[in-house]
Amino acid sequence: MTATRTFTKTAPPEWLLAMWKEIDDKTFGAGFDCFAENAICNLGVADWHGRETIRENLRAFIDRGFTAHHDVAEYWDGGSLKIFHGVVTMTFDDPSKAIVKPTMTHFFYMDESDPSKVSRWVGSVGPIEF
Repeated sequence: MTATRTFTKTAPPEWLLAMWKEIDDKTFGAGFDCFAENAICNLGVADWHGRETIRENLRAFIDRGFTAHHDVAEYWDGGSLKIFHGVVTMTFDDPSKAIVKPTMTHFFYMDESDPSKVSRWVGSVGPIEF
């Protein structure tokens, strides 16, 4: 299958910044409303189905002993597909562990019936282990 899509490099939208802020602040609130109720999230080996499952599994991951801060390096808008590249600064609760700053790449597929919502989130973030 061959497809062509045009992307525009632009400032990240508010919905994306709100989602990262919810993770960074460990609040996991309204910023997750960017996801459709039946959204699917594949981060690394994760296969999470449903907005609330995504929210709760991310909360459980972040609560494993670190604080995250997400920074946008670039954001590309391709209509129904959005691409994000950035860096997440991970500061561990254990001061003997060094701060790490892995790169992130995320694909956000927007919902066909409501293009303001994410229906699928596919992403990768390193490291794979601390």
